[in-house]
Amino acid sequence: MTIGRPARKTIAAALAAATTFLASAASAGPVDTYYERAFVVAADARCGLFETRLDAALSAATAQARGAALRSGIAETALTATAARAWSRAQSVSCRDPQLATVRARVDQAFSGWLRTPRMTFPGAEQDWTAVRTRSESAAWKLRQESRVGASPVTFGYAGAEATSELMTVVSFVGRSRPYAARIVLRDPMRVPRPWLNGDGLVPASARASYWATGVAAADRGLLTSDSRAGETWRFPASAAAAVERLDPREAFAVEFHFRDGTVATARFEAGDFAAARAFLAMGAI
Repeated sequence: MTIGRPARKTIAAALAAATTFLASAASAGPVDTYYERAFVVAADARCGLFETRLDAALSAATAQARGAALRSGIAETALTATAARAWSRAQSVSCRDPQLATVRARVDQAFSGWLRTPRMTFPGAEQDWTAVRTRSESAAWKLRQESRVGASPVTFGYAGAEATSELMTVVSFVGRSRPYAARIVLRDPMRVPRPWLNGDGLVPASARASYWATGVAAADRGLLTSDSRAGETWRFPASAAAAVERLDPREAFAVEFHFRDGTVATARFEAGDFAAARAFLAMGAI
């Protein structure tokens, strides 16, 4: 297959970007950076350029670029169109083109250090996600964000032992009874299709989707904050994680704790680069 000039220009852009996947987007516009990374991901999906761990690393880098573009004010519709352009261009490139081999080599080199990185922080506007890929024989946080409800610490994310993990929240309530139920609440895209960025980022109750916890148990010591002696672990279904991933990184979601006296305690979290952090974990434990 012969590659025309537009395709070669696109590959050249990807070549330039491949060595800076781990850097900030300061050297290029946010849309350009997202396009370049989306192009390499699409070419990889079509041609099988990289092994599984690098696939996950590329997904993390692309999700980061998307989040940076959204935070800079780029409309989600524009990014959807950008991803479609990148995919279309990748379909027109021969998998045997020597320039793709160069892209592969440069990406391999750029990510070789990242594959050995055990821990990353994905900064948000107010709250960060912390991802840890090291193995642990006892229960430990693999991905977490910390919040509070009143004086009580609340942590949300993925935790487990060894290579396993579950979506959960751990809370240590101070000076009150224990809740009988907990749920995640966030924007329902069927009711409000666009990101909700007003106020504290939480949509009105009438426009929220909810995911109830599937179980509760005493929290393992390794999951408690340093100033807590005891707490409860509430586990959530995998579908809740997919819903958080679909949020705009500037949006908020919350975990509600329901008490038998009718009161509700709410811990607020920031969506941020949750998708990128999960992709980082998908690179596997080290």
